[in-house]
Amino acid sequence: MFLPRSVKVKRTADDDKNFTAKKNKLSSGGSLLEEATAFQDCKPVRTETSASGCNLNEFIQEHTEPAAEDLGVATTASGKDNQNTDEDSSLEEPIKSFSKSQRWPEPGEPICVVCGRYGEYICDKTDEDVCSLECKAKHLLQSEEKEKKLKSDQITKAESQAGTHVLNIPYFYKDHSFILGLRDEQVENLKLQLGIAVQGQQVPRPIVEFEHCGFPETLNHNLKNSGYEVPTPIQMQMIPVGLLGRDILASADTGSGKTAAFLLPVIMKVLKETETPSALILAPTRELAIQIERQAKELMAGLPNMRTVLLVGGLPLPPQLHRLKQSVKVIIATPGRLLEILKQSSVQLRAIKIVVVDEVDTMLKMGFQQQVLDILEDISPDHQTILVSATIPVGIEHFANQLLHNFVRITIGEKNLPCSNVRQIILWVEEPSKKKKLFEILNDKKLFKPPVLVFVDCKLGADLLSDAVHKITGLQCTAMHSEKSQVERTDILQGLLQEKYEVIVSTGVLGRGLDLLNVKLVVNFDMPSSMDEYVHQVGRAGRLGHSGTAITFINNNSKKLFWDVVKRVKPTGTILPPQLLNSPYLHDQKRREQQRLKQLQNSLVTGDNIMDIIRKHDKNNSQR
Repeated sequence: MFLPRSVKVKRTADDDKNFTAKKNKLSSGGSLLEEATAFQDCKPVRTETSASGCNLNEFIQEHTEPAAEDLGVATTASGKDNQNTDEDSSLEEPIKSFSKSQRWPEPGEPICVVCGRYGEYICDKTDEDVCSLECKAKHLLQSEEKEKKLKSDQITKAESQAGTHVLNIPYFYKDHSFILGLRDEQVENLKLQLGIAVQGQQVPRPIVEFEHCGFPETLNHNLKNSGYEVPTPIQMQMIPVGLLGRDILASADTGSGKTAAFLLPVIMKVLKETETPSALILAPTRELAIQIERQAKELMAGLPNMRTVLLVGGLPLPPQLHRLKQSVKVIIATPGRLLEILKQSSVQLRAIKIVVVDEVDTMLKMGFQQQVLDILEDISPDHQTILVSATIPVGIEHFANQLLHNFVRITIGEKNLPCSNVRQIILWVEEPSKKKKLFEILNDKKLFKPPVLVFVDCKLGADLLSDAVHKITGLQCTAMHSEKSQVERTDILQGLLQEKYEVIVSTGVLGRGLDLLNVKLVVNFDMPSSMDEYVHQVGRAGRLGHSGTAITFINNNSKKLFWDVVKRVKPTGTILPPQLLNSPYLHDQKRREQQRLKQLQNSLVTGDNIMDIIRKHDKNNSQR
């Protein structure tokens, strides 16, 4: 509250002329201390800022009661008798709650520091003149905001000085002394145990801790805040290769930490660059691009001049163009929107030093190959390129040979196999029985672990199945597909992370790259159109080392994939249904592949068959 009346004498116009009233609060004595203790029941002043949700009206109302208690306090100095005290208290007025009830000051009277009215009271916290409880509350809030702004300015200045210090120190990656101290057989044994396979010349050894990279302290702090305690296998090998500026073609299980594995080399590459933009990250979908930018901002927090821009379709273009003009270091984009902006000459990519193509197999499968090549034509040829995905088919390797120079091929785990953390269940279910089987799974207490992700092959199927699940089971369910607006898709993703939905029925838009850490069960209601897509969708249940379950319905509608399913899924120990193993389609596909392999072997030139090939060639020429 305000100062007790015995200490803070109520002012009159005559007293204010010589300011004796305000000075009385400085007088001391035993009687004053005794009288002051009578106000211990008064509530303390709350000094919460508006940012923390302080309500000014509640603040004033809260302090009206203590003000009323002050009515019985006499405006006397020490030495007055009790009778005079009672007479003075009868003349005491209530403390004014609102500034509008206070009069304007006469010449020479104190002035309220907030509104300029008569400063009848003295704030017990700051010793400033105020006219009412309302102005006291405002004054305390303003004082706290000034203090916080001052502290913030000091922190910003310190960070700026630290950032300047970081920029002035050149960064060159070199193997840590601990890594150099390992013998070659120890390193090879480490790679073998972690499933790290590399191809290339002069490949650096994998790191064991992030501290082995020599990152700035701010970046190390951000890594810990983001939950990166120790590097995953893909990060252990990919980060040192990326920090050396080498081109990379990398494949690892879904959810293995590939995003941080390429973001850290990107950050260190552009940290000291003065030209902007300096880095480009391409992603096939809006959701994946949004996720990458969020992780990038977490890792870049506190680093000087590290700004990002998100260029994706489905969001308004003008704000993205405006953001581009703010000297951004890193562009995170989908190919279509970036090409649209390039055609408008709204951005120049000649200063790009590093390019990352995430989920490169999906990028090319969706027809973005030419768009990616068109974008790379606008970039200086001496840039570093990193291609990343969970699966790298043969076609992608050919594409990599065109784009990459002296690159390092990094593979974690078995090539193009589903994530080992996910228990896979393959069920033979005919089309009319799919819904019934799905409802059985959702009612099974052992299997049902919300939120459940159900994949279908079309948008209409997602909407219809979502409605059916909600109607039959009563579970909170929604549909996710490309026809949804970006706002709706973002809300659904947030609802999924916040466990608002128990079931989400989705097309393949949620099957790539997204870190849906709380998803423990995936159901492939419709078998994906390719095994690469199957690997990605199954991997939604095993992000960042977490275990999960993936159930896939299969029948003769997916007969073209029977042999691929057996080759990829059987090595994981999954029990396959007898209808699949005994299918004539499976045996026919197996026989054809064996014939192709035999023909390929016969076409190879060896010391045993070289004479037969020459004789066959001569015979064909003579017949002509």
